[in-house]
Amino acid sequence: MSLPIEIDVLSVLSLLKSGDIALIDCREKSEWETARIEGAVLMPMSQWMQSVDQLSAFEGKRVVVHCHHGGRSLRVTNWLRQNGFPDAQNMTGGIDEWSQVVDSIVPRY
Repeated sequence: MSLPIEIDVLSVLSLLKSGDIALIDCREKSEWETARIEGAVLMPMSQWMQSVDQLSAFEGKRVVVHCHHGGRSLRVTNWLRQNGFPDAQNMTGGIDEWSQVVDSIVPRY
């Protein structure tokens, strides 16, 4: 039985603290430069096919994807689930919710 496709920001925080997660940020580089979550790996959705080779580093890890609000990352999560990562999850609310609930130091934009 696979994990639910959505995961909330507090659960992601707990996973980050345990170190048992690959957190993928699928926003664009300019967004990354504005605000980022410590420990996330930038893999922009617009360049997804060029960065697919990086995915092998995440095999055996729990993969969570985030973007600004959760729309792009849901599409990337669905793609991951169809391509070898059946338990990939989307962080609901994206980095915007992260800023509001987890870490107010992360700028909102």
